[in-house]
Amino acid sequence: MKKRHREKIMVWVFFCAILPVFFFHEASAQGKYEDTRPYRARDLGIRPGIFQPGPKNAITDVPGVRVGHVTLIQGDSIRTGVTSIIFHNNHPYYFKVPAGFYVGNGYGKFAGTTQIEELGEIETPLILTNTLSVFTAANGILDYMYTLPKMDEVRSINPIVGECNDGWLNAIQKRVITRKHILEAIRRASSQRPAEGSVGAGTGMMALGWKGGIGTSSRVLPESLGGYIVGTLVLANYGGIFTMDGVPIGKETGRYPWKNDDTHGGSVIVVIITNAPLTSHELRRLAKRGLHGIARTGAFMSHGSGDYVLAVSNNILSAHPYPPETFRMMRILPQERLTPLFQAVIESVEESVYNALLRARTVNGYKGHRGEAIPYELVVRIGKRYGRNWSLPSQQTRK
Repeated sequence: MKKRHREKIMVWVFFCAILPVFFFHEASAQGKYEDTRPYRARDLGIRPGIFQPGPKNAITDVPGVRVGHVTLIQGDSIRTGVTSIIFHNNHPYYFKVPAGFYVGNGYGKFAGTTQIEELGEIETPLILTNTLSVFTAANGILDYMYTLPKMDEVRSINPIVGECNDGWLNAIQKRVITRKHILEAIRRASSQRPAEGSVGAGTGMMALGWKGGIGTSSRVLPESLGGYIVGTLVLANYGGIFTMDGVPIGKETGRYPWKNDDTHGGSVIVVIITNAPLTSHELRRLAKRGLHGIARTGAFMSHGSGDYVLAVSNNILSAHPYPPETFRMMRILPQERLTPLFQAVIESVEESVYNALLRARTVNGYKGHRGEAIPYELVVRIGKRYGRNWSLPSQQTRK
């Protein structure tokens, strides 16, 4: 009996030891899915705008920016996740970053924005997730913040959390995301180019009639215009008549609202980060232009959409901590020099959406619903019909 009891204990200890490993293996399975959808917009010859991207063509081209994903794929109905964005490598509370916020259509939740609008700054990492996990994510951010140095006497923190609703592919009411997933997404944040498509917060998202999700891009201004970097990341889950570089993909494929009585709604979160030294007012002006990039893709911001843009400057000169009794010294870019940044934002956001759809894999989920990945061959064929020189590259030419 003692031997049998000891064996049961050993089995239980082994099970408890491997369960977290199994869970987070499942929760972070984006790597194998990423390999199944290899191409981004530039791989097909789609190059929106006039400015050049950074070396990674991602939001992480902005120095100090890091992105992390946790992807939950469980059974036949859980298709969700978390994406974290870290703005710089310093203490987030004591190195607050200037920020601007803009609402296109406000049918949604973006926690912490009233303080952004009032004070014009952010003091935590940003978390993106699904609609019903906003409050869990906020608590997870608090858990993280109170592990940092010099936080013992801090009695108020303003967590920043954005959301889109993944309830068509994900059993959202089960609310499977926990604080541990939030902490894990922050821990995984990396300066490498983020995985895109059906990963992290984008796992269960749909956009413009196809599988949507996470997409990113960047632009670098010429030295004559300041040499500043603009990086963008989108969580694409919105409706519209898909247009790619001026080509009416949605119309040509018959995938557009009102044709088949499909859903007309959805939401989008746009995150803009730049190393240009901007005030919160200037950043709000930048945020407005983020919706111009979304509009270029065919979005109409439906009645039921939550369309939000957050713009941040992580320029170190505007992020120095300071004692409250002293003046804060900042370098500020004159507003007359914002126009090239506006253009860079529009181009980068537009390309981020294309990357979100092109990298997203097909996902089968809740109640048998299917989020179908847009076929590369279809995109190229329609593009050629409209005079675009798009083509499928070899694996060796991936960008």
